[in-house]
Amino acid sequence: MAVRNVGIRDVAEMAGVSVTTVSHVLNDTPQMRVAAETRERVREAAKTLGYGPNRMAQALRTNRSGLIGLLSEEIATTPHAGRIILGAQNAAREHDLTLVIINTERESGDSHRDDVQALIDRQVEAVLYATMYHRQVSLPPNLQGLPAVLIDSTDRAGIVPAVVPDEVGGAIAAVTHLVEAGHRRIGFLNNDDDVPATHERLVGYTQVLQQHNIPLDEKLIVHAPSETLPGYEIARELLARNDRPTALFCYNDRMAMGAYRAANELGLNIPLDLSIVGFDNQELIAANLFPGLTTVALPHYEMGAWAVETLVHLLHGEDEYKLLADTPTRLECPLVIRGSVSKPRDNGKVT
Repeated sequence: MAVRNVGIRDVAEMAGVSVTTVSHVLNDTPQMRVAAETRERVREAAKTLGYGPNRMAQALRTNRSGLIGLLSEEIATTPHAGRIILGAQNAAREHDLTLVIINTERESGDSHRDDVQALIDRQVEAVLYATMYHRQVSLPPNLQGLPAVLIDSTDRAGIVPAVVPDEVGGAIAAVTHLVEAGHRRIGFLNNDDDVPATHERLVGYTQVLQQHNIPLDEKLIVHAPSETLPGYEIARELLARNDRPTALFCYNDRMAMGAYRAANELGLNIPLDLSIVGFDNQELIAANLFPGLTTVALPHYEMGAWAVETLVHLLHGEDEYKLLADTPTRLECPLVIRGSVSKPRDNGKVT
């Protein structure tokens, strides 16, 4: 049996109003006064019947597509991508916008330009540009004609608003947690890439030591690629020393996982002999290590939502939001406490 398509007349009949009133309510027609009770009745009828306005016709009439693009630089293949996309999608839905996602290649100018054009061809009203990790980027030239917001990166030209994690604050939270547990020899397994997160997490680390009058020992700061095997190698070297640290702050959870392996090989108990804090809260790692890894969470969901809200303000012509391009907005990186930190031992006993 054929199923009859629900039309605007069906909604009008169920709500007891005219077709014109239904059109004004569902399309949020400006300057049209409709009583709140009538609006609620129309929307309830449309919801019950499963009716929505014709997006294509609406776009032709209003010159608005209701689409925003998310150009994701490989984040769609990373563990964190889902949170960014979910935050952006939920915020977009609140504003009756639809997210169009394209995954692009990292640091490929031609690919970026072509992918932006694909979004433009689909008549998106604005674009979110999300990078794989926090760093500076140069935007494709054809993106400059659209309202845009960067996620987890900053614009070299300084003309596009951006949202990034508070890397310094996250590092301060992590190292403070170790200091408050009683640790004074705290090693730092840092990344060796020249990116903002590398430098800013080091700033947070050194600030906490200074605030607590703990001498900075440069030998306790080691660098390597931010993956598990390099993390294991530099952690093993650091922990094999006679004056080894009693705690490690790791650039990310992958390096922390390598440190767990090094500690195990050296017969060190976590957390009784060695406390470890990571960064990223990559749950497949952090929640499944034993003991669970205390780490710093990156605000992926919040960054996605913030970016959409900012785009909406830009689309509404609120020019003051363009000033956000001067300084990136930094969102808090909260500490997630699990079981990898305790007081340091003193002569084989917990103090």
